[in-house]
Amino acid sequence: MNPRKKVDLKLIIIGALGVGKTSLLHQYVHKTFYEDYQTTLGASILSKIIILDDTTLKLQIWDTGGQERFRSMVSTFYKGSDGCILAFDVTDLESFEALNTWQGDVLAKIIPVEQSYPMVVLGNKIDLADRQVPQEVAQGWCKEKDIPYFEVSAKNDINVVQAFETLAGQALSRYRSILENYLTDSIKLSSEDQPRSRCC
Repeated sequence: MNPRKKVDLKLIIIGALGVGKTSLLHQYVHKTFYEDYQTTLGASILSKIIILDDTTLKLQIWDTGGQERFRSMVSTFYKGSDGCILAFDVTDLESFEALNTWQGDVLAKIIPVEQSYPMVVLGNKIDLADRQVPQEVAQGWCKEKDIPYFEVSAKNDINVVQAFETLAGQALSRYRSILENYLTDSIKLSSEDQPRSRCC
């Protein structure tokens, strides 16, 4: 692909309230970390342009609210997304246990439903001492679902770029595959499409 050609990708970051979704996003996009963020109501959007695999990507990343009362509204933002970050807090077992629900919500809204929809899981706040979710448990859950797992710290900027860019790479591959299938399907000629020569 030509690096001057831009590909727009919509990514979403979801998970329970307080797991650090906004912190992760601001660390990735702005290289900043603040101790106190306001709770995200609905969704906010940040953009970042990166070059990956000789392609310029404009990432539009939707930061969604994790409160239960916003769940139905937030799920409307999943439509048209090219990939998803599932985030949990390694010091909060409930946030990890909620991953099944969050993943199910996303897959239910993706049209068409597909198993190859790009996802990564981020276990955030590894800089804190009072860990409740062992790394092996999180890795086991992800291995079972065939989803890449990253232990991250938004505060100390550990593995944040790698996680976001792994998802961006998966989303780009999916985009190319869909485009290739579309182009291939639109130019196929079957023998029935050929004009038949008539005998005199």
